[in-house]
Amino acid sequence: METQRQKKIAGVIQKDLADILQRAATDGGMKGTLISISKVTVTSDLSIAKVYVSVFPNTNGAELIEGMKAQQPLIKHTLAQRTRHQLRRMPELHFSLDDSLDYIDGIEKSLIKGENPIENRDLLPKRKKT
Repeated sequence: METQRQKKIAGVIQKDLADILQRAATDGGMKGTLISISKVTVTSDLSIAKVYVSVFPNTNGAELIEGMKAQQPLIKHTLAQRTRHQLRRMPELHFSLDDSLDYIDGIEKSLIKGENPIENRDLLPKRKKT
């Protein structure tokens, strides 16, 4: 169960991190790429923040996540500068690609074809629970 403090910290991180990453993508020559933070969860000891990133178009999503992991110290420092009056300690950032939009798209396509993904579970790939 997530506490109010965890939710508040996750909200602060989500808002500021979305702005930082979108600006970095625009400045880095990736115009036309939309980066959004779909969810942030913070551990109970507030030491780790798991960040779910949604990228559109998703063609270079995995490459973008690897770049974020490589630049994690710089991203964390920039985020800490922006949130220094709200957070005492900046949690460690762990980035993951959010594939829920692709999964929803797969469900819609199978329903349009007249297939039933509920009855035939082999139509859609298995998802890893997080």
